[in-house]
Amino acid sequence: MAFGVGAALLDAIVLAVVSKKEEGTYGYRITQDVRRAIDISESTLYPVLRRLQKYEYLIVYDVECGGRNRRYYKLTKAGALKLDEYITEWTDYSSKISNLLSGEEPS
Repeated sequence: MAFGVGAALLDAIVLAVVSKKEEGTYGYRITQDVRRAIDISESTLYPVLRRLQKYEYLIVYDVECGGRNRRYYKLTKAGALKLDEYITEWTDYSSKISNLLSGEEPS
């Protein structure tokens, strides 16, 4: 991809992926879902998850799976609000960029 992905966009993508499952989802699944949109490694994803947890946008809990614990991430109320903010900002931003790239006059 020719365009870089900044921290805010990566945060928005991860929050959007986690928000799809009310009960939350686990790290490997998040990585797979994010990879549908952008190329990302697990070593890039886990610091993002820790940052989102630090800001209290995600809560973390463990579930036993096959004799091992699997770490799940779930959106908090603050995380849902932040995701809504990101969606609003992205919609505005992407619309302006699309208009510029297509040659339309700014509104």
